[in-house]
Amino acid sequence: MSDIRRLSPLKYRSIFISDLHLGFRGCQVQFLLDFLRSTQCKQLYLVGDIVDLWAMQGRVYWPDAHNQVVRELLDKARNGTEVIYIPGNHDELMRTHLDLSFGEIRICDERVHTTADGRCFLVLHGDRFDRVVQHSPWLAQIGSQAYDRLLALNGWLSRVRAALGFKYWSLAGYLKRKVKDAVNYIGNYEQAVAAEARERRLDGMICGHIHHAEMRTIQGITYCNCGDWVESCTALVEHHDGRLELLRWTDTYPESLAILAPVPALALAQAG
Repeated sequence: MSDIRRLSPLKYRSIFISDLHLGFRGCQVQFLLDFLRSTQCKQLYLVGDIVDLWAMQGRVYWPDAHNQVVRELLDKARNGTEVIYIPGNHDELMRTHLDLSFGEIRICDERVHTTADGRCFLVLHGDRFDRVVQHSPWLAQIGSQAYDRLLALNGWLSRVRAALGFKYWSLAGYLKRKVKDAVNYIGNYEQAVAAEARERRLDGMICGHIHHAEMRTIQGITYCNCGDWVESCTALVEHHDGRLELLRWTDTYPESLAILAPVPALALAQAG
C-alpha cells in the first residue's frame, strides 16, 4: 500500500477567525496562510481586527504574504464561500461601509448565525464590551503600543525557538494567563458578552477582541472566542452536524495539508 497522502482540504460548515492584524509585524501570517489553504467552508466569518490600521498609523508594513491572505479570502468569496466581514476597533474605518460588499465580501456590524443543529449565536467583534476601548480610546491606543512591543519580543523569541527545533509558544499569551489583572479582565469581558446573548434570548455568542481563545458555558450561554492570529493562531469551526470546535493551528501545523512537501514524480509513478 502506498503511504502517499492526498492534499484534500479540511471541510467545515462554518469557520470563524478574528484578530488577524494584517499590517502588523506580529501577525503569524504563515500559519494563517496555511490554515486558509488547508480548509474549506460554506460560511467564513471575519470577526474583526482583520486589518490593523492602528499599527499602520506611523509606518506602513504590508509584505506580500499579507497580500496573499487578502487574495485567499477573495478567492474563497468568488468560489462560493459566503464571507462576512465584521469590523473591530483596529479596523473600525470599515464600519462606515456597513451592509456593502467588496469583492463579494459582505460587511456587517454583527450577525446572528444559526448552526446546523438549530442554535442561534450572535457574532460580533466584542470591543463594545471593553470599557477601556469604549470610554478611553486614547488609553487603549497607548496600551496597544506597549502590547505591540511585547509581541515584537514574542516574535523574536519564536524565531529563536524555531531555530532550536522547539514548537511555537507565545510569551504574550503566557503572561496574559499569569497576570491577575489580565485574568480578571478576561473574566469580566466574558461575563459581559454572555449577558448580552442572554438578554437577546440567544443560545450563545461568538466574538474575538481579547486574543484569548475560549469555549465554555456561562450560566446557560455558550461563550465562544475564536482567539487571534498574533498569539494563539486559533479558529472556531462548526462541523456539519452543528458541533463547534476550537482549532489551535500551531498544534495542527506539522500535520496540516497545505505544507506537505510535493510528492516526487518517481513516487507517483510507483504508486500508479
